[in-house]
Amino acid sequence: MLKISFLFCFIVALFVFVVNGSVHEQEVGIYELKKGNFSVKFTNWGATIISLVLPDKTGKLADIALGYDSIKEYMNDTTYFGAIVGRVANRIGGAQFTLNGTHYKLVANEGKNMLHGGPKGFSDVVWKVKTHEKDGQSPCITFIYHSADGEEGFPGNLLVRVTYALTGPYKLSVKMRAKALNKATPVNLAQHTYWNLGGHNSGDILSDDIQIFASHVTPTDKNLIPTGNIVSVKGTPYDFLSPHPIKSKINGLPMGYDINYVLDSNRGDYRMKPAATVHHKKSGRVMELSTNAPGVQFYTGNYIKDLKGKGGYVYQAHAGLCLETQGFPDSVNHPNFPSQIVTPGKTYKHNMLYSFSIKIE
Repeated sequence: MLKISFLFCFIVALFVFVVNGSVHEQEVGIYELKKGNFSVKFTNWGATIISLVLPDKTGKLADIALGYDSIKEYMNDTTYFGAIVGRVANRIGGAQFTLNGTHYKLVANEGKNMLHGGPKGFSDVVWKVKTHEKDGQSPCITFIYHSADGEEGFPGNLLVRVTYALTGPYKLSVKMRAKALNKATPVNLAQHTYWNLGGHNSGDILSDDIQIFASHVTPTDKNLIPTGNIVSVKGTPYDFLSPHPIKSKINGLPMGYDINYVLDSNRGDYRMKPAATVHHKKSGRVMELSTNAPGVQFYTGNYIKDLKGKGGYVYQAHAGLCLETQGFPDSVNHPNFPSQIVTPGKTYKHNMLYSFSIKIE
């Protein structure tokens, strides 16, 4: 577990930047939300979840979010542990797109493609802490970030806000908002925590049961860029319409899971709907995720190798799983995918709700 003696605003770094000719200092700190024996810690570097602690079926507390001991390690991180990623999460093929007749060339950071907003996406910037209520009836924290026109190649100024709140017993709400200030621009934010319900240092997640409320996926090419097709999961390793252990199907894949699921909804709109449920039998912990986003990326930490994490524990492949609710990857280059374009005067709204509980068999 992350050992921090300062639970509020421990200053680990100062960043100097210039706005309108004047110099400003931005503090990077650690912040906590707490409700009983349920606690979540964050840093405003990347608006990142750095720990989430809750009990198991015996009452034993554990931190179920993979991460590091120091903020410096988050600053050098390449796995996106716990961060908000954007301006556009996931991949953009060729690191380019055309919008309203203008061609935009982005900053590639995965071969010729862009991943999670580029070399300096929202996970690698300092967010301002707008509000923070550590405990009480409604513990919450709001981070804001102003993304400048041309940042990583994206058009227009964008004002982004993320609010984390403990909304009930063992419930964590995430609300992401973005306003295009002067130009239309793609926006697709995602929360990128790696979860291990047994505890971040408990081994792999392959024995966890998972159910994903999606009948279709968006298949990809060898570079994980969507082909533009939407195909059924029936008869494939991607079928988790009913709960199954992750390991029961993963052998049919060369590396593991890393694909966007098209969430089922009879409404055809962006109201909240179930996305996935994960159950760790040994601890009894259950995580239920709901969202208003059209998709969720299921990723099983395939590329983690010999990565030193909290308390010196060394993470390996499949040490955690990600369930990144999102718009479809590369939607800017696939007109048949739900649009992620935000125009001035409109607000991007992306909601998530994590509900944790105990199941005793």
